Amino acid sequence: MCNKWRQRGISRVPIVHEVLLRSNPGKVSILGDGSVAVEVGGIELGQGLWTKVKQMTAFSLSAIKCDGMGDFLDKIRIIQANTLSLIQEGLTAGSTTSECSCEAVRICCNILVERLTRIKENLQEQMGSVEWGILILEVEVNLLTGQTTILQSDIIYDCGQSLNPAMDLGQIEGAFVQGIGFFMLEEYLSNSDGLVIPEGTWTYKIPTIETIPRQFNVEIMNSGHHKKRLLSSKASGEPPLLLAVLVHCATRAVIKEARKQLLRWKGLNESDSTFQLEVPATMSIVKKLQCLL
Repeated sequence: MCNKWRQRGISRVPIVHEVLLRSNPGKVSILGDGSVAVEVGGIELGQGLWTKVKQMTAFSLSAIKCDGMGDFLDKIRIIQANTLSLIQEGLTAGSTTSECSCEAVRICCNILVERLTRIKENLQEQMGSVEWGILILEVEVNLLTGQTTILQSDIIYDCGQSLNPAMDLGQIEGAFVQGIGFFMLEEYLSNSDGLVIPEGTWTYKIPTIETIPRQFNVEIMNSGHHKKRLLSSKASGEPPLLLAVLVHCATRAVIKEARKQLLRWKGLNESDSTFQLEVPATMSIVKKLQCLL
């Protein structure tokens, strides 16, 4: 060394340390919301036990191979166990608690994966002829006129493996707007003889450009192979129409809050705000139910 007052030394010493593995309890619970609660016999005291157990849980359950598991690690919670949930918890010592706890969790997860795989296969067979989609939307209701405006709608629709995504996209959008007409606009009136009263769009209101959501987002999801479908494709014509029921439900929620507010202003009991919203929920019906007529 260039400095005579500071010297360095290098040494190599091999070590052999006997590690005794022991049984350690563990429990993995999959809850109704898709989150996972894990309990192990060890205690987290800074050695990273819970972190390793959480990672092992995510790794083992990922064998189910379900969609939407990208952020699965965030859905796992480690709960400090006690003698009511886990008996004979054992010791947190000997430098093996993390490994033994991870092994217990891995065995639990393998059992769950085996069970869930059978359920998944059965559901895939049953859903071979089922269409599904999801919709989130926001509506605005004019309390003076009863007019409902759809501010934003976000649709995710399962097309299997779409034969033509552009065509299916148009079908989804068109069916949804047609459903808005059914649930909100198209009032079928008839006289005492059973004859239809409306003779045109002056009295029979169909969807127009004003009916379309201000922000209309549609995403097609390719859900993989479906052996009972033509080239794994799924229908996209009529099923998306049913999603429009959410416009009716959102409008009903607005009316409910408006009626409660009016009752509070009058000093009346809010429990008297029960009502039934007809289909279609036209402007006149919405206005009447808000007690503004």
